[in-house]
Amino acid sequence: MSKKLHIRKGDNVMVIAGESKGQQGRVLFVDPVKETAIIEGVNMVSKHQKPNADNPKGGIIKKEAPIHISNLKLVDSSGEATRIGRKIDEKTNKRVRYSKKSGEVIK
Repeated sequence: MSKKLHIRKGDNVMVIAGESKGQQGRVLFVDPVKETAIIEGVNMVSKHQKPNADNPKGGIIKKEAPIHISNLKLVDSSGEATRIGRKIDEKTNKRVRYSKKSGEVIK
């Protein structure tokens, strides 16, 4: 069973540790079992590709590699990296994520 993660697909995040430290990007995919995420344009690796229908020439391609969730922080609308909290919204009675730094609700 996987635990609840603070990062979701479509979020803007900043890498806080590792080779790609300081880079920002949009989350393309989250794997809750392995607790990793793939970020657009971050942690690029070279992959040797055999020729196939999509890429008839083959060769070396660049693609994003997964990064562990613990090395990511969400970026709020002000552009700062922030921690995430959860609270019940008074209007809708649903649980929402909010920025611990600014206090604003994250959509």
